[in-house]
Amino acid sequence: MENVTVAFILTTFAGLSTGIGSLIAFFIPNPKLTYLSILLGFAAGAMLYISFVELLSTSIENVGFLVANIAFFLGMVVIYFLDRTIQHVHLDTLPDSRQKRLQKAGIFTAIGIAMHNFPEGMAVMATSLSSPYLGMSVAVAIAIHNIPEGIAVSVPIYYATQDRKKAFAYSFISGLFEPVGAAFGYFLIFQFLTATLLDIILAFVGGIMVFICFDELLPIAIKYGDEHLMLSGLLSGMAVMALSLYILS
Repeated sequence: MENVTVAFILTTFAGLSTGIGSLIAFFIPNPKLTYLSILLGFAAGAMLYISFVELLSTSIENVGFLVANIAFFLGMVVIYFLDRTIQHVHLDTLPDSRQKRLQKAGIFTAIGIAMHNFPEGMAVMATSLSSPYLGMSVAVAIAIHNIPEGIAVSVPIYYATQDRKKAFAYSFISGLFEPVGAAFGYFLIFQFLTATLLDIILAFVGGIMVFICFDELLPIAIKYGDEHLMLSGLLSGMAVMALSLYILS
């Protein structure tokens, strides 16, 4: 029960980080979409590192190389079909002008982020049930990438409406789907887990996070900056996550 409480706290923290991103945009006089490049590269680095170094490796250690890798790639396949099935606007297709188009893009971006936040909430819940230490690592990685996603929602809406409160509201609401996903996973799925199944889910979650990095975060990072900015953020994210894991351990 203690792990469940910790899991919900960590998931809420990760989800509300989207609101932190929108607050950053709220207080910057003229927020620029180019800020997203290095921030999203950083987030991708943190998520990739935690997926391979912690989630997949832990699963391989406990359930074997073959089973863990099947679960890992299955996670990517499942999120791919969800991404293709549920209509939303990718962040890297955001238009750069026209008020109505910007507002629509910001709203659909919020929907897309909410869609991704749902399985991310389940990811934090699953890893926290396995180990609060591992759950904290995943929550931090997800929180890091939720901050620039909050900026990505609030900036276009603010430019379209000149209403910072509305921009913050859309961003904040999209982040709430993270604890909703955790609650859904816990009450309908995770209560029936065995230790072996939980280890398999860790690899599955790793696959989901890797897909999000390559499908969403890195393409946007390149679009609003360049490959050098993205790579500097990517390497920094990996280094910071490695350091945080060392400190936590």
